[in-house]
Amino acid sequence: MNTMSQYRAGLIGGVSLLGLFAAPLSAQTAGSTPAPAGAPSAALAGPANTGPVPVASTGGSLEEIVVTAQRTAQSLQDVPIALTAFSAEALQKQQINNTSDLQLTLPNITFTQTNFGSPSFTIRGIGNLCVGTTCDAATGIALNEMPLLGTRLFETEFYDLERVEVLRGPQGTLYGRNATSGVINFITAKPDSSGIHAAGEGEYGNYNSIKVKGMINMPLTDTLAVRLAGVYLNRDGFTNNTYDDTSFDNRNLYSFRGSVRWEPTDNTTVDLMGYYFHEKDNRARIQKQLCDTDPTGVLGCLPGQLRNGITNGNSTLGSILTSKQFLALNGFGPAAGLLALNNLNGTSNMFTGEVNPADLRTVNTGYEPQFQSEEQQYMARVRHDFGSITAQVSGMYQKNSTRSQQDYNSQASNPKAYVAGLTGLQFLANNGVPSLKPVANLLIPNGPNGPYCSSQPEPNNSGIFGAAGNGICASVPLGFDRSSGGSRSFTGEGIITSNFDSKFNFLLGGIYIDTKANDVAYYVNTFALDYAAGVLGSIGGTPAFLAAPFFRSNTPEYRLKSYGLFGEAYFEVNDRLKFTAGLRYNNDDKSVTARTTLFNCPNAIGTAVANLGCADFDQNTPGKQDFARQKVKFSEFTGRFVVDYKITDENLLYAFYSRGYKSGGINPPLSPNSSIPTNFSPEFVDAFEVGSKNTFLDGTFRANLTAFYYKYKGLQLSSIQERTSVNQNINATIYGVEGEFIIQPTREFTVNLNASYLHTAVADDTFLINPADPSGGRDDVVIIKDITNAANCAVVPNVRGNSALANGYVAAVNSGINAATGTDLRSPVAFPSGHGIPTGVTGAYSICNSLAASAAAAGVSVAYNGVRTNVKDNNVPQAPTYKFSAGAQYVIELASGLSVTPRLDLAFTGESYGSIHNTFINRVPSYTVVNGQIQVNGNNDRWYARAFVQNLFANNAITGLYVTDQSSGLFSNIFTLEPRRYGGAIGFRF
Repeated sequence: MNTMSQYRAGLIGGVSLLGLFAAPLSAQTAGSTPAPAGAPSAALAGPANTGPVPVASTGGSLEEIVVTAQRTAQSLQDVPIALTAFSAEALQKQQINNTSDLQLTLPNITFTQTNFGSPSFTIRGIGNLCVGTTCDAATGIALNEMPLLGTRLFETEFYDLERVEVLRGPQGTLYGRNATSGVINFITAKPDSSGIHAAGEGEYGNYNSIKVKGMINMPLTDTLAVRLAGVYLNRDGFTNNTYDDTSFDNRNLYSFRGSVRWEPTDNTTVDLMGYYFHEKDNRARIQKQLCDTDPTGVLGCLPGQLRNGITNGNSTLGSILTSKQFLALNGFGPAAGLLALNNLNGTSNMFTGEVNPADLRTVNTGYEPQFQSEEQQYMARVRHDFGSITAQVSGMYQKNSTRSQQDYNSQASNPKAYVAGLTGLQFLANNGVPSLKPVANLLIPNGPNGPYCSSQPEPNNSGIFGAAGNGICASVPLGFDRSSGGSRSFTGEGIITSNFDSKFNFLLGGIYIDTKANDVAYYVNTFALDYAAGVLGSIGGTPAFLAAPFFRSNTPEYRLKSYGLFGEAYFEVNDRLKFTAGLRYNNDDKSVTARTTLFNCPNAIGTAVANLGCADFDQNTPGKQDFARQKVKFSEFTGRFVVDYKITDENLLYAFYSRGYKSGGINPPLSPNSSIPTNFSPEFVDAFEVGSKNTFLDGTFRANLTAFYYKYKGLQLSSIQERTSVNQNINATIYGVEGEFIIQPTREFTVNLNASYLHTAVADDTFLINPADPSGGRDDVVIIKDITNAANCAVVPNVRGNSALANGYVAAVNSGINAATGTDLRSPVAFPSGHGIPTGVTGAYSICNSLAASAAAAGVSVAYNGVRTNVKDNNVPQAPTYKFSAGAQYVIELASGLSVTPRLDLAFTGESYGSIHNTFINRVPSYTVVNGQIQVNGNNDRWYARAFVQNLFANNAITGLYVTDQSSGLFSNIFTLEPRRYGGAIGFRF
């Protein structure tokens, strides 16, 4: 194989050496020729590939690892872009069991779960910052080089992988869908015909954790082989619940994969693969909720700090709509005082007297989480070598679904707060307002002291009030949410590569993707919303309710049809100097049908609301919304140019320019009459990178360095506005450096190190609303909680510093509302100092539209959702400035033929932010994780035993956070690493 063909496989990666301390499955001895792509590597021919093995280097010389990141097999050290590769043994040695573990040892990479159940894998500050069904992933996930869409792969445990390749930087000219941050490529182990091989491992650990995984490889003929593998995990929960002295957040999952390889000729390989994953348990989508309690109730939580307080319930939509003030505003007269569950001027609310435990893994909730997820994958690939040309055709079908429910406030409510209003409901139902009788019977069948019944989330929008009576009853009023959805995808790809014995070679490819997402929905159900739906619907004299009695963001269908044409040309000037030029055209058609529903139309109690099919249902009617059907189309050319120069056979310099692209989309469904744009634009990145990869000291020391500079245009990020996630575009500048090192001074001793520095900043003047602080940092405004929709707005004096004018105007407008409607909206009150709101800012309950009606004449203005602030120079989310990791192991060879290998790993992740606003409430603290294990390998490596500990110092590290909507009280959901785990495992292989 000529020199050109050894490096041309797609210059997408650089080199990581983290996996080299353990004999990689695809390791070759120095100077050997890599196997062609698609062929089984030498290590797969025997049992050594089936489990952990001791270091296989000789005389302290580091082994090579072969990757296919560039669409052909080549030495990792010859790939001139940043690429990290882990062999199966490296994954086991470093205790990388899943994607959360994977991010710890990678430079400039983080991973966290997110609020709606999807993960965010962030590379060099760019991750899944866009929220919504139509968002593309910034980080591409591939299985055997085929892109996965909406995959649940992040939820399973790794098993029977040949390796994992992590490519940093924009991709496109060699991979199926554009990815602006990078690609994670999972390579499964393939069958081989050399003989019967098998492996198995059983593990037991704390939290009563049981994990079993295994593999068997069976040749059926000299050219046909089958490989079966699977994993099963069952453990108790990580989270303690003081409400009923139980635990949840357990895992109960299994997954299996079957693979077939047929090699009818020496030049033809056919691969088939089928995969299934299933999980059903009480895993929590969100670990914990933090809040600096706002005593005024105008915000719910103050933006100063992440504390173990509880949201002021008076700030929430359910409390607003069942308050004395709202009912009086809507003409209830004297009945408002009797029926109200809340008084916004009172000192108590539904969480008064409750406690949020200080420990991040201890909660107080009356609702146990529910989690269910499933995925299927079927893949076929045919590869034929014609000599100077190789052709490959691949197809994949993928289907997945997920559903999760948990306490929306992560906190049990206090039923005593509702007793007075429920007593009034029962009294009126029995004395003069018989239309309320069905409402009382459904919500409080045994009276005001409980149990309390709420609607279950369901697609016909009736909940507990419908013919089926779909509800749940508990000893405390419940509030919970559900995130659910499913999709199916078909992908077809064809690639032609040349292998000319000349200076010129090429790769040409095309891909088509058809994805359909079904019934993607997000529900928020609370007892208070059910109460409001029933009371507001029935007070007119007829038993009725306002459907839907819960908030529902509903996307019954999303369709993506995408195709891409891509290719690269390679020109070898001489044995040292090489050029690569790549080009891609991408075309994306997106269509979506979606809407939000809450109290959209009246309906008789005891009947079904068939998809909100009200007779007068009209999109133009205030308070009602039909399905919005929208289409968008994006197309773009991107490409890259690379030059690499070998100073010596062991020292490579490279530089490249690449343009990355990610298509735009359609925002999640918005409320009627919203002023927020429905679409968001594509994002682009101009990426410049230089690097050096080196092997020194007779092959015992490797040092790889990378520096990069990104100029982002239209970076997509999300914030909560008007009870939904709204995506918008900003410009950003990103640059950094990465270093990866490994040294093996002796055959027994290996040390690996890596470190990274990352700078991210919003590039231009960009004015955004910070939902957590509607004041925008001004000290002269009045923050309003709108009693019609629980959103915030701010009354701002036109002459800065005239806070008296703003306060006086709000007091005057509220006085008028009180006189006209019989409400008792209070005048502005001061927020507590030292909690993130500027001194001098006041808050009040009012109606933003009423305030805006005459604002101009009064010398003030009304800023809906809040005052915009300039985020220029702020860091982008999930982008720690510093990361560092180190690992060391020593192989002790015993005279009996046994070997003992102790290993210790440390990973440090620096401080970052969970939001573009970079306030203290958005701060994600730095954390350090230490793992250790010791393994004994038997004679001829036929068996092994190991003891392990993960997160040795029990660091309850926060990996990400999410500040929720103003109508929910601005609490912060946080996501964490797993707690300390320890245990032992035994395994065999033959």
